[in-house]
Amino acid sequence: MSEAVARAASTGPGLLASLAPLLRTWLPRQRWFAGKGRPVSGFSLVAATDLLPPGGRLALLHLLVRAHQPEQRGDCYQLLIGAREALPPRLAPALIGQVRQGPLAGRTVYDAVYDPRPAEVLLEALRSRARVGWLRFERDPGHGIPPDLAPRVVGAEQSNSSVVYGDTLILKLLRRVAPGIHPDLELPLALAREGCARVPAPTGWIRAELGAEPYVLGVLQPYLPGAGDGWERALRGLAEGADFTPEARELGRATAEVHTALARALPTVTLGPARLEPLLTGMRARLDAAVRAVPALRPHAPGLRAAFDALAGHCAAGHTWTAQRIHGDLHLGQCLRAASGAWSLIDFEGEPAKSLAERRMPQPVARDVAGMLRSFDYAAHSARPPAPGTWATDCRAAYCAGYAEATGHDPRADAVLLRAYETDKAVYEVVYEARHRPEWLPVPLAAAHRLATAPS
Repeated sequence: MSEAVARAASTGPGLLASLAPLLRTWLPRQRWFAGKGRPVSGFSLVAATDLLPPGGRLALLHLLVRAHQPEQRGDCYQLLIGAREALPPRLAPALIGQVRQGPLAGRTVYDAVYDPRPAEVLLEALRSRARVGWLRFERDPGHGIPPDLAPRVVGAEQSNSSVVYGDTLILKLLRRVAPGIHPDLELPLALAREGCARVPAPTGWIRAELGAEPYVLGVLQPYLPGAGDGWERALRGLAEGADFTPEARELGRATAEVHTALARALPTVTLGPARLEPLLTGMRARLDAAVRAVPALRPHAPGLRAAFDALAGHCAAGHTWTAQRIHGDLHLGQCLRAASGAWSLIDFEGEPAKSLAERRMPQPVARDVAGMLRSFDYAAHSARPPAPGTWATDCRAAYCAGYAEATGHDPRADAVLLRAYETDKAVYEVVYEARHRPEWLPVPLAAAHRLATAPS
């Protein structure tokens, strides 16, 4: 179905025109809006669905809206819009504005994710496997959804929005969406089929059937009450002077178990010259762009480029590697430790800036390992007082040792591959910090110096 056809929604063609002046101001302020720094030139409606009747005291609209920006078509965003005659004070932070014209004229509209009643509507639709307009609410038949679960919004997320239901379930609503198989649903489902307990199995999911490839809009999973993420635990341990290496070792084991299950569940490929060359081209291009953007990186550029050249040399000498589906954006904040001490991995969305096709490409597991090793460096820098000089080094070694205990393969044994992926990650971090958090720039620059001077 084309976007032009999908505009024929029950809310009428004037809906988007009436909301556009408000969205033009509100949308760029949201943390999950990907087009920051560029003006929004217009909007187009991909789909609109009434989840609660528009004539009631509370109207609830589900919208897929494409935000157009100069020189590009723009991204599609999922919006849950509530409309009331007046907004209660508790919902003031969710305000979008007052509509002047169109089918919602005179009403106040707001981000309904923050309102318990709309959150209840979504859960009930998942419980009943509802079909509403373009929307399909689906549920695993083997997982029931209890009634009367009080909802609350999780306030800490950046690229999406999540609602917790009674410390039992958590619904992750994807904000920037695209048609196609989404790894945040695909990979947990595959891991559940393999019986991998390291990742919460999806209980339900929301899709929009708008063509040959549906849009995945949300995933409902078990909530782990009392669990803390790895970033929080690492900083707490540093503040208390506790040894974090046992937890790092267990986290390495958890990562290895997930990788092993993914390799069983989904196809793997051999990474030889033909498949490696595009990856190396991307790494080199990112380094060249980073050197242009951040002059402080220039002295390290030859040594960093040598990391990629060494990997190319190994490949030319006949080395091959296995590539498989991986997490794709692994760091301490993507890991949860339950009260029992067991680690789980969450958020298999991958890097949000990449396309779905890129995020679904097989990669060496070294990419995930490199992301976690870089995360230990960041935790050490964040500690107050600063972490001892050996803290990150010890945690990195413990993590790799735990990984080896679960798989029989230590990631450090393939030093050339791991160095190339860690270098690529550090280069990305240099650009990110220079643009967004210049006070953090010394962290990846120190890593760049270490990696540039490492033996090839």
